Amino acid sequence: MAFNLKEFKRFEKQIILKKVGISGQKKIKKAKVLVIGMGGLGCPLLTYLASSGVNNIGIVDHDKIELGNLNRQILFNTSDLGKYKVNQAKLKIKKIYNQIKIKTFKIKISKKNIKTILNEYGIICDGTDNFDTRLLINDYCKKNRKILISAAINKFDGHLFKFNFKKKIPCFRCFMPQQPIQEVNCDEEGIFPPVAGILGSLQANEVLKTILDLKDDLNGNILIFDSLKMSIRKSKIQINPNCKNICKN
Repeated sequence: MAFNLKEFKRFEKQIILKKVGISGQKKIKKAKVLVIGMGGLGCPLLTYLASSGVNNIGIVDHDKIELGNLNRQILFNTSDLGKYKVNQAKLKIKKIYNQIKIKTFKIKISKKNIKTILNEYGIICDGTDNFDTRLLINDYCKKNRKILISAAINKFDGHLFKFNFKKKIPCFRCFMPQQPIQEVNCDEEGIFPPVAGILGSLQANEVLKTILDLKDDLNGNILIFDSLKMSIRKSKIQINPNCKNICKN
């Protein structure tokens, strides 16, 4: 995969990093990443992936932009109100990097369509806000040995997970065996806007580390961020022998 001078100049500041280089930048360009949810997490995540040179990205969301989204969904402004998030996100990102190929899915992930949507992507990024969809994505990625990088935000806190299901590791069901009766999301609980930007950026960081096959990744762990205490800690997720996905095997 050749690089022209214009591409080199664009990505020069990351190419000069010893852990990236020309070979690493070619990996970034070649990677296929799917972003599910174009909300507070998906906006910064997509922006940094595109700005870093990921050329093949899919984006999934069935919602239209509302006024209450604008405090944290940084790709959008008042002129976008009432328009579909995936359409507007694609327009904005193409202005950042016009070489990028973005495939839009103006639909909600379901059992009927998940295979069609996720099949061609090696890295799946989950930024959804409900447990039904989050577990559906987890189960599909586990069964099909995909890499899942998932983030969740609430109030002043954020969580980041990575599951490389090509290896023997726990899954999201091991972390949360019982689905909560009541959904916990931004609409119900509220969200401090910078938390969305921080976790979306951390998600992008983990995606790029995965593409570059860098060590010390988050695989099989949860990263917990507390914006009030300004603390970050990492904790290992244990395999649950009673997991529905039979993670013990």
